[in-house]
Amino acid sequence: MATARKGRELFTILETSADTESTTVCGSQDSPLNLSADVKWFEIPYRKPDSDEEDEVREEEEEEDGEGENGFTSTAAAAAAAEAADAASFIAGGGCNIILVTGSNGIKHDEEEYAEDCYYSTSTNCSDTTSNDSDIDFSDLEEEERRSFFSFEDDLDEDCTSPDFWGEPDQVISIEPFSAVSGPQHSLGDDADTRDYFRILFPDSLFEHMVEQTNNYALYRQRRGGKSDPHWHPTDVREMRAYVGLNILMGINQLPDTGMYWASDIFIGNAGFKKTMTARRFEKLTQYLQLCDRESEPVRGERGYDGLFKIRPLLDVVENTMWDAYMPNRCLTIDKCAIVMKGRFSPTQYMPSKPLRKGLTVWMLCDSRSGYCHRAKIYVGKPSEDEAAASLGYRVVTSLVRGLEGQYHHLFMDSFFTSVPLLQRLLRDGLYACGPTHPGRRGYPEVLRPRNVGKLSQGEFYQCQRGNLVATVTRDVKVVSCLSTNSAPGIVGISPGRQQRETDGEGESDSMDSSGLSFGVPRPLPLLLYQENMRGVDLFDQLRECYQVGRPCKKWWRYFLWFYVNLCIVNAYIILRESRGGTPPSGFNGKQFTQRHFRVRLAQQLIGDYQGARGMERAARKRHADSPIEYGHRLERMSERSRRCRNCTNKGLRHESVFGCKICNVHLCRGGCFSEFHK
Repeated sequence: MATARKGRELFTILETSADTESTTVCGSQDSPLNLSADVKWFEIPYRKPDSDEEDEVREEEEEEDGEGENGFTSTAAAAAAAEAADAASFIAGGGCNIILVTGSNGIKHDEEEYAEDCYYSTSTNCSDTTSNDSDIDFSDLEEEERRSFFSFEDDLDEDCTSPDFWGEPDQVISIEPFSAVSGPQHSLGDDADTRDYFRILFPDSLFEHMVEQTNNYALYRQRRGGKSDPHWHPTDVREMRAYVGLNILMGINQLPDTGMYWASDIFIGNAGFKKTMTARRFEKLTQYLQLCDRESEPVRGERGYDGLFKIRPLLDVVENTMWDAYMPNRCLTIDKCAIVMKGRFSPTQYMPSKPLRKGLTVWMLCDSRSGYCHRAKIYVGKPSEDEAAASLGYRVVTSLVRGLEGQYHHLFMDSFFTSVPLLQRLLRDGLYACGPTHPGRRGYPEVLRPRNVGKLSQGEFYQCQRGNLVATVTRDVKVVSCLSTNSAPGIVGISPGRQQRETDGEGESDSMDSSGLSFGVPRPLPLLLYQENMRGVDLFDQLRECYQVGRPCKKWWRYFLWFYVNLCIVNAYIILRESRGGTPPSGFNGKQFTQRHFRVRLAQQLIGDYQGARGMERAARKRHADSPIEYGHRLERMSERSRRCRNCTNKGLRHESVFGCKICNVHLCRGGCFSEFHK
C-alpha cells in the first residue's frame, strides 16, 4: 500500500478494492482504454476548491489525523476516509475505495500565475476493462464534449519553453476515431502456399536482378584480376533460389562452419545440401553475389554518392512491398533494432549497455499487435550539416510515418524519440503518440522536473496539460517522465503486480501483504498504454532472432541483405497467419503451423528439384566425351609441382603428373588418362 508524503499531493492512491470495482455501476458501456481485461481503471477529473478556507481546514484535519513523520498509517487512512464524506460522495455506491489527499502540489513556481493550488476529486466513471483488443477505444467520450482535432493548431507554433505554455490538467482531450483500412492486402486464395506469401514481399524480379548482377560482377572481377576463374560458370534464377533456400536452412540447422554441411561424416553432413549443389559452387556463389552494378558505383565525394548504393536496388523493392502488403493497424511501435556484424562499416555502433554491444542500427515501424514491420530505416552515420539542426529522433520518426498523415494512428516510442516538438508535429499531422522522455528536454514542464517535484511515493504522479498534449511524472519502480497526446489526464489504472522483494527506505515493503502476495501498482494512463503497446519491434525481433539467415562475413552489405531476406520471411509468416486464421497450408499434417515449419517449407519450395554443379559437371563430361578439344578441354601443363592423376586415382592406382585439364581442374597422365577421364 502506497503511503502519502507529509504535505498535500496532486494524486495519492492509498488502496483499491478489487471486489467493489467489479460491482461498480458505470456510465459508459465500453472501456476507453487499450488495456488488458485484468486492468482496473478509474477516471479522476480535475476540480478546484470553492475557497481557500476549505483548503486550510482540510489541511488542519489531515495534520491532526496523521501519525508518524511519513504520513498516514492504515488506521489513519481509514479515519481520513470516514471524515472525507465529501470525497466519498463522488463514488457511486462505494465502487472505489480510493483516498485522495487534495490541496496544493508543493511545487515551486517562478511566476505568480502558477501560485494557484491544484485539486483533484474522485469520479463516478469507474469500470472494468473487458476488451482484449490491441487497439485503443475512446468511445466512452461523449460527442458534445469532443472538440475539433485541430482546435489548438494555431498554438502549435508557440514556443513550448514559454512559462505560460503548460496549464492545469483540466481540459477534455479530443481523440478522433480510427477508420482506415488495415490488415493484409493480397489476392491469394486458400490454395496459396508459403512461397506465394514470400513472393508478395520478395518478388521474382529480385532473384532475376541478383542473377544479372552476380554474373556481371564475376566477369568484372575476372577482368580486373587478368585471369579467368576455372571454377565459375554463370548462374541462373533456379540456382539463385536454391542458394537462398540453403541459407534459410542453415539458420534452422546451425553448424559452426559452412563446410560441415558437405562433410562426409554421416552424423554431421547434410544429404540435402550435397544433392543440391557442391560446397565449391556454394562458395563461388557467395564470393560473387552482388546486388548492384559495381562499375557505375560513385565514390565518396562524387555527385550522387550513396552510402547504401550496394543494397539500394533491394531497398527500393522491399520497402514498397512491405508497405503495400499489410496496411497499418491503429497502434504502431517505433523502436531500434540491432544487427550483429563482424566486418567493418563506419556507422557500426558500440553500445556497452546493450546485450548486443556492437552492431548495425535499424529504426523500425512495427505493428503493436502482430509485430509486422511496415518500414525500416538504416542508420548510416551522423547527419550532414544541413540536417544538423533537426534532431535524429525527430527525423527518424517523421520519415517512418510518412504516408500515415490524417489517419489517426497511435504511435508508441521510447525516450530516444519522444519530445514536445515531435508530438506537436505528429498531432498536427493527425497522429497521436505516447512515450517516456527525458525530463531535461526542451519543452518539458519545468514544474515536473525532478528538482521541483521532489521525492515521489510509488503510484503518485503529477500532470500538466496543453490541449491534447499531456506531460506526466510518476514513480513506478523508478521515476518516469512521459508525454502523450492520446491519454486523458486523471485516469489511473491498477494492473496485477508482481511479487517483489524490494523494500522502501524504512525497511518495510509497501506493496506486499502478510501472505506475500503483491498488490497492483497504480499507474497513470500514459504509462499503462505504453506498457501495453510498446512491443511491436520486440515481437518482430523475437521471430527474427529465432532463425538467422546467411553466414558471417566481412562485407557489411551482406548483413543487410540477409536481414531484409529474414524480414520478408517474418512478414510473410505474419501475413499467412492472419490471412488463414491459424489454418495451415494444404499438405501440412502437424497440429500447429509454426514459424519453423514455415521456413522449412519455404526453403524446400525455393530449392525444388534443383540439382546443381555436380550434376552439371557429370553432364558436361558426357557431352564432351566424343570431342573434348572442341569444347576447350586440352592436355596442358597445370603447375610446376606434380600431383596425383585423377583418372589413376579412380582406378586405385597412384601416378603423379604436372599435366592435366584446366577446364576440369584435374591432373592427368600424358598417356590415355586424358581421353579416358573425359569419357
